Amino acid sequence: MNTLPLIDDFLLHIQANNYSPETLYNYERDLDTFANFLQNELKGVPFDKVTKRTLEQYKAYLNSPTRKTSGGAESEVKLKSGSINRHLTSLRRYLGFLMDMDEPVPVAPTAIKLLRMQKPTGQLLELNELIKLIESPTTLEKDEFVAARNRALLETLFASGMRISELISLKISQLDQTGKIYILGKGRKQRFIYLTARAEGYIRTYLKMRDDDCPYIFVAQRGLNAKNVKKHISANYLQMKIKWYREMLGISIPTSAHSLRHGFATYLAEQGANPAAIQVLLGHESLETTSRYVHASDRYAETTHKEFHPLKK
Repeated sequence: MNTLPLIDDFLLHIQANNYSPETLYNYERDLDTFANFLQNELKGVPFDKVTKRTLEQYKAYLNSPTRKTSGGAESEVKLKSGSINRHLTSLRRYLGFLMDMDEPVPVAPTAIKLLRMQKPTGQLLELNELIKLIESPTTLEKDEFVAARNRALLETLFASGMRISELISLKISQLDQTGKIYILGKGRKQRFIYLTARAEGYIRTYLKMRDDDCPYIFVAQRGLNAKNVKKHISANYLQMKIKWYREMLGISIPTSAHSLRHGFATYLAEQGANPAAIQVLLGHESLETTSRYVHASDRYAETTHKEFHPLKK
């Protein structure tokens, strides 16, 4: 049982502020991990006795192969830096909530220092390979409906830079006649995303093949929800298909739905797009987050150097 003070009030606060059920679950699980650490690893250290040294011990514990899950079971995998930072951010947010409620906190939230993130080592597909991948459902899929739907899926993903969760939950009512889509993204933040004429054309062609009342744009061929209405496709299905297309095309670089979002940002940057505009299109809160997605190629860096250096002549 989690013995952290006002933990139920904190989780209610998260829920009341319209965060997603997944976010609420992550906060609850992360704070359970911290409570179990105090109880089991530190032999019952009370919350009010937590120190900066305790936080460093907790950080080391999260980075350890002997770490236990939030339920107390032996962990089978080592946490990545991003996951460790999520645990630390959850604790920081919780301490901030206690301060807002005028409750005593043993250490300030700012005392929690996140791990330095390693730069991504994954490679991005060259644009010509990315285009082949996007176009591949048309030739690789035997079923005409699946081919049209999956082509529209990949075209939309690369045209807009949407997150996969945003893509699969898109509704027909969100698509206007100008190729602009209004969505509630991560953290229920509102923004517009934009389709290319090419992507919109593939969506319209695919929708003409539909003969159902499902409100979602990208529906599963089989399976009904509790109201006997077709469901939208799953994230797992889309990731599996992208992997299959890549293998069939002989592309060796691991590629996912997120890779198309990454490619969207990178190739916009290579065409000279303003990073602040890319930030808005991706739905990021900070430009720092966007910079982790936008990794301009060496070729573009060389072109930029030659074009803009003040002593180029």
